[in-house]
Amino acid sequence: MKLYLASQSPRRRELLAYIWPDFELVEAQIDERVLDNESAHDYVCRLAMQKAQQGWQNLLSANDSCWTLGSDTAVVYQQHILGKPVDLEDCRRTLTMLSGQTHQVMTAISLFNGTEQFVDCVTTLVQFRCIDNQEIDDYWHSGEPRDKAGSYGIQGIGGKFVEQIHGSYSAVVGLPLCETRALLSRAQQQVGEK
Repeated sequence: MKLYLASQSPRRRELLAYIWPDFELVEAQIDERVLDNESAHDYVCRLAMQKAQQGWQNLLSANDSCWTLGSDTAVVYQQHILGKPVDLEDCRRTLTMLSGQTHQVMTAISLFNGTEQFVDCVTTLVQFRCIDNQEIDDYWHSGEPRDKAGSYGIQGIGGKFVEQIHGSYSAVVGLPLCETRALLSRAQQQVGEK
């Protein structure tokens, strides 16, 4: 079964290689704006599905024996989706809000082969310790939070803010390994039945 990852994220590439070493990358540019009245769960699922679909359409020789994998992650606090910070002030607002609190990280994954689509979503609870303003400023100047949803990366320096998690660590990083492997097994069965 030929697999393409519709993502430019180095973290997702690294994680996918643990469970499926033989894959290629395909570009998938989509509009990531939240729709009116869209829940965080619906938002990440829609984006993962659209990325998989767009990636499949971008393949020159797409056929039903190849699959594209799309994924999207959202950091959610009190039902609000927290995007990537636009500047230091935005990063301060986000991390101050998360300081000493528990938030959700939702990661959706989707596989698409041109006719069939599978999707799953994993929610992990992440509890932050209390963070002071100097730590937030120092973290911003490290460069790490600039391209991270929720203004932090658990797999890097931002991991020092995390007291505990309940759920999938790999999903917080960007790709839930257990659930992704299960979707890939479903796709393999589909290919085997043809």
